Amino acid sequence: MSNRIAAIARTTAAHVKPVALPVLFSILMWASAAAGAVPIPGTPVPITLQTFVVMLAGLMLTPAQAAASVCLYLGAGAAGLPVFAGGMATASLVSPSGGFLIGFLPGVVVAALLKGAAKGRLTALRYFAACLAGCVVVVYAFGITMQSVMTGMPFTAVALASAGFIVGDLVKAAVAALAAAGISRL
Repeated sequence: MSNRIAAIARTTAAHVKPVALPVLFSILMWASAAAGAVPIPGTPVPITLQTFVVMLAGLMLTPAQAAASVCLYLGAGAAGLPVFAGGMATASLVSPSGGFLIGFLPGVVVAALLKGAAKGRLTALRYFAACLAGCVVVVYAFGITMQSVMTGMPFTAVALASAGFIVGDLVKAAVAALAAAGISRL
């Protein structure tokens, strides 16, 4: 009897985990936006911990799960739930900062695809590189492009205004890479 219960528990866990993790990370994305935002002069995009959670999702989930977590988050905002920075919802997706939010989806998938297997001594370095490629380069490409188009400002001017975020995102990428590498060893 106990073998049967254990088998049922393993089967249930195997079916629940792939769904529960994307839901958990989408909730963490909302919580990181709700925790507060730091405005940067000269740009309508605030500093939040959303990119940190997106980085963790890319490093700790499969590409499909990571994409699902961001889709759930963006879908909640598109449906009118106040999940974005400053308690914003749908309007954020079509605002000058909307490209950064939309960029989370391809960015998290790129990071999840580039992270590789969690083995060896260079795991944290590989994770850091995956975060930079996906959650910084890809997200910034979408964000800067949309902000430039929406505001009519030259791409280079928007890129320079966004440069203030890079140091923080490098720190977030390093912390996410170290945390995910450490957790993968458990």
